[in-house]
Amino acid sequence: MKKKILYAEDDNTLAFLTADNLEQHYDVVHFDNGKAAFDAFKQDDFDLCILDVMLPQMDGFELAAAIRKRDVEVPIIFLSAKTLKEDRIKGLRLGADDYLVKPYSMEELILKIEVFLQRSQKQTPQKNSIFTLCDFTFDAVNYTISKNGEETQLTEREAALLQLFIENKNTILKREKILTSIWGTDDYFMGRSMDVFISRLRKIFKDDNRIRIENIPRVGFKLVAP
Repeated sequence: MKKKILYAEDDNTLAFLTADNLEQHYDVVHFDNGKAAFDAFKQDDFDLCILDVMLPQMDGFELAAAIRKRDVEVPIIFLSAKTLKEDRIKGLRLGADDYLVKPYSMEELILKIEVFLQRSQKQTPQKNSIFTLCDFTFDAVNYTISKNGEETQLTEREAALLQLFIENKNTILKREKILTSIWGTDDYFMGRSMDVFISRLRKIFKDDNRIRIENIPRVGFKLVAP
């Protein structure tokens, strides 16, 4: 059975060309506005989402945020003409897995889709994966971290990254190891993505001076904790 992809793009010509290529491999459901895409996401199961940023009714950033509130696991890829670094970072902070700038290569898009779909299939968390870090309790199965009864929902990538750090606590992790373990590649853009996710984890622990994620220049990172 083909994997089902939600594709939101309001440029009908580009949407036709992209969907025509993707439909050779996947079941593609196209929407030309963000609201219709989100309504469909609430009613159906999708294996991956491809979102334009400049969508009518609900833009791609709003759509991604709404999707993430309902599903922390489904891979999200942004396709956008917006090339500013700030836009890429915003997309990643919303929980997207990747951000491709238009015009994009169909071969690259399909390759990234395959990487994310394969990774989603492989990531089957073990039961009872509960970790304690000072006053924090991390549930690696449900992607949550809590302290004093206050729970924070993590994305799949944030949870995988935190689990890797906890399992290697007080040990330097090389950047390449982190990238290949979590993203499956160590290219430049994924490195920038990793920095965003690490920044988000640091914010969770910012009020506990016993826990810190240290940057080891030109080497990698280390989770320091008792």
